[in-house]
Amino acid sequence: MQASIESTGNLERRLTFSLPEERLQAHISGRLGEIARTTRIKGFRPGKVPAKVIEQRFGPQVRAEAMDGLLRESFDAALRQHELRIAGNPRIDKAGEGELDFVATVELVPDFGDVDVTRLSVIRHTAEINDADIDQMIENLRQQRRSWQVAGRAAQEGDLVALETWSQAGDERLPAEGVEQGSVVIGSGMMFEQIEKGLVGLAKGEEKTLAVDFPAEWRVPALAGKQVQVTVKAVEVSAPVVPDVDKEFIKSFGVKSGDADQFRKDIRANLERELKGALMNRLRREVGEQLIAAYASVELPPRLVENEARSMLGQQVEQIRRSGRDPGEIPADAHEGFKDAASKRVLVGLLVGEVARRNELRLDPKRLNETMRLIASTYEQPEQVIEMYRNDPQLMSGLQNRVMEEQVIDWIAERAQHTEQPLSFQEAIRQ
Repeated sequence: MQASIESTGNLERRLTFSLPEERLQAHISGRLGEIARTTRIKGFRPGKVPAKVIEQRFGPQVRAEAMDGLLRESFDAALRQHELRIAGNPRIDKAGEGELDFVATVELVPDFGDVDVTRLSVIRHTAEINDADIDQMIENLRQQRRSWQVAGRAAQEGDLVALETWSQAGDERLPAEGVEQGSVVIGSGMMFEQIEKGLVGLAKGEEKTLAVDFPAEWRVPALAGKQVQVTVKAVEVSAPVVPDVDKEFIKSFGVKSGDADQFRKDIRANLERELKGALMNRLRREVGEQLIAAYASVELPPRLVENEARSMLGQQVEQIRRSGRDPGEIPADAHEGFKDAASKRVLVGLLVGEVARRNELRLDPKRLNETMRLIASTYEQPEQVIEMYRNDPQLMSGLQNRVMEEQVIDWIAERAQHTEQPLSFQEAIRQ
């Protein structure tokens, strides 16, 4: 198969190629023949279904599948013919009116020159889990299971306060009529800090007006950058009731025996898993920053960067929706604000792939299996999760890419000039 190539940019190429008609027809005929021998159609004996009936019923589907397979095969052959290493997904379109003629627009992996990771200087963070970390986690679990009891006193730090609020920003009242109702745990950061602190000392039925200075970037435009008079009224004040760490409490977290030592062992295992992920994220950022600094001048595939920017915008919009907020109308050029971050992400991704290729690094099946079991262990039925990964090619592909990236990051960090910096567990997991 011959494919013509045209340069349309520093890193963009256009490939024009055609699918071989003979191979397409041979594949279709062979597949229809297999179906004719094995399919059962009412009114016909097995293997005796007329070819015309098979063609009418299965022909379009078989032709589409054959075209798709041969298209991928022909495109890959065109890349090999011209020795092209592409970045991202190609855009393949029909070329002219011919059904078998196609044009593919691709972007190339840039030339990084000499990729010498020994010149990088990397800080590798370390941390250990101690008994105080386990105690803190148990306290967090107690707080998560707390209940509330009417206090019959003024509000203090840690209390749950049901409240009514309204604000006066210059001539504008929010809401225009009535009050807004809600509740907040004082000190939780659920509301603006000045407002939460202002609730301390309020008893049921009492109210006060607070002078609150909202920052310029505050999410409510009518309040942003202004000093606002916020009136708060305590409707009810409730104090937390925290459960004891007894057998029933321990059993509620899946430790059937209710044994405290086993409970602490399970917590340690969970914290070790969390710490391992946190340290890898720190190392990924550290190596990524070093790669970005060393190769910032390399030209990147523009379409790949734009697609990554649009993906990052989409992720942010989805996070806003999940939080219950309305992202509003998204401007057509909103992704432009993500271009810088997208460029860095694309640069690191391409460099990691380049390091793996040049040094013939291969996915470690043992590490893949360990990571999969680590993920599965966070669920009640881990074996089902493992089975789900093994039966879902897309899930497994994503996991393989993640593990391969971590392998390469480790490989780079081991060969770079590196120093170790110890952290506490709390420091290590803080993003």
